[in-house]
Amino acid sequence: MSQETILITGANRGIGLELTRRFLSAGHRVLATCRAPDSATLLQSLTDNANLTIYALEVTDSHSVRKLATNVGNQPIDALINNAGTMGGDQQSLENMDYTAWAEAFEVNTMAPFKLVTTFLSNLRLSKRPRAITLSSQMGALSRKSKGSHAYRSSKAAVNKVMQVLSMELEADGIVVCPVHPGWVRTDMGGAGADLSVEESAEGLFRLIDRMTMEQSGKFWTWEGEEHAW
Repeated sequence: MSQETILITGANRGIGLELTRRFLSAGHRVLATCRAPDSATLLQSLTDNANLTIYALEVTDSHSVRKLATNVGNQPIDALINNAGTMGGDQQSLENMDYTAWAEAFEVNTMAPFKLVTTFLSNLRLSKRPRAITLSSQMGALSRKSKGSHAYRSSKAAVNKVMQVLSMELEADGIVVCPVHPGWVRTDMGGAGADLSVEESAEGLFRLIDRMTMEQSGKFWTWEGEEHAW
């Protein structure tokens, strides 16, 4: 397996951190980003690996995104993993909706992945096997009927559509574009009662991302490599 360069957002904890570990252990170069690298203790503990480079990134800040693009330069990116996300606040009910947090959820979960893909499009085009993956959620699937979490669900449903459209627009470039459901994972967002450990989810995601081809582009996948209904 040839060495690839992987760009991961939100790499300081949870799935992003575990994906960083997994790709590094497979011998790949990882460009790991987070809002505050100096306080990202667990991520910094991996810096003895020469294949890891850590960058500061606030995904909703255009200046921060441009600065990252400048730092990355014209090196090829083989896989861009939009992992950074937010739940959209604690107030997402009919009786009590935090509209500011809802807007922030769209900025982080929907608009930022589009911004990252388009910003690093030239880098992806330099790859022999480019992939742009966005961690979404089955909570945004229109095929599922469930209540509550309006901000989170709507932002994930929206990013699913954004990625589907991008997959068609970037098909001629040979860029795989997919949203992926990482499972219900025991993270700060998923909670202690979730089904999967971070390690289980990240291992499945690693296998899926590592093997993705154009035949899979434009579809919604699960961490287990199964196609998910929109």
